[in-house]
Amino acid sequence: MFGFGKRSRQNKRAVSFDAARQRAVLRCSICTGEQVAGFQDIHTGKFEEVMLIRGEADLRQFKERYGVREVTKIY
Repeated sequence: MFGFGKRSRQNKRAVSFDAARQRAVLRCSICTGEQVAGFQDIHTGKFEEVMLIRGEADLRQFKERYGVREVTKIY
């Protein structure tokens, strides 16, 4: 009913992407296989979650929205 423990498909707030200080990454869970797209700060390593990736269509949408060509996987 309330969706506790579930992640929304997309965050409602706008996320800005600065290619000079961030890189696009997929944070992947080894245990569950869950993939979350977001941006990782190059200097601090801090990850900012943008959206849950459930398939190729979601990944394509993420790349188009932020103008990203390459997405690195991190575990």
